[in-house]
Parts: sequence; structure tokens; C-alpha cells
Amino acid sequence: MMMPSIFGENLFDDLMDFPFEKDFFGGKNPLYGKHARNMMKTDIRETDNGYEVDIDLPGFKKEEINAKLENGYLTISAAKGLDKDEKDENGKYIRRERYAGSMSRSFYVGEEVTQEDIHAKYEDGILRLQVPKKDAPAVEKNDYIAIEG
Repeated sequence: MMMPSIFGENLFDDLMDFPFEKDFFGGKNPLYGKHARNMMKTDIRETDNGYEVDIDLPGFKKEEINAKLENGYLTISAAKGLDKDEKDENGKYIRRERYAGSMSRSFYVGEEVTQEDIHAKYEDGILRLQVPKKDAPAVEKNDYIAIEG
């Protein structure tokens, strides 16, 4: 059955939102709920000298983001904590959509790229990385199959 939607969102999501069934039993990602699929949206631009990578990380502080290069893979991770003991003096919360959690993405950049080659800057919720192109060492190409015997 087709459900009315606008901008990819089901218009009845909030009306049919049963928190015990969806939030606690796996219906949503605990970090950003139904919007989790929109997290860490990444644009990669190829330039003459390398690649420019822009990753959306809204709401994170620079201290909550890590970039690691290991075995040719660049892994970007972000973790956010939320104080669960926070109380509102004027009443109780009706709905809370901000939770603690973590996320990460990995990109293969090649084993020739070193940590010193990659430059990162975090500004206005966007992590910008510059990754250079590095040529792999030349390997002698042999099109023949070795025959034993």
C-alpha cells in the first residue's frame, strides 16, 4: 500500500510512533533514529593530485571525531555521548531523540598513502580530508602462466 510522503519521509511516522516497539526493539538506530541513513553522507571529488573527501557530521565536536589510517584503509569514526541523568526542572520529557552512540566509515586509499600525507579539517559540521594520489610500485607484468613438469 502506498503511503503519503514528502521529502522521502512517511507522513504518518510520528502518528504511528510507538516508542516501546520501535525504539527499544530495534526499529530505529539509537543514535539518530529514522534519520540514521542520512548520517555520514560523503562526497568524494577527484583532482589532478588526489581526492577531496567531504563528510557530513552535524552536531559533533572535533574531539568526538577520529581518523585512522591502517593497512591502506582510512577509517573515520564519530562517537557522541549524552548525559542520561539530565533532568528538566519544569517537567518530564515527552520525547527524546538525542542518544549516545557511534558510527564509522572506511575508504580504501592504498597502502602507499601515509598518515602524514592526509590533511583533515573540521568546520561547520563538515569534515574535509585531502588524500593524495600515490602510484603503487611498478610490478613486472607477466601474462604467461607457468607450466610445471
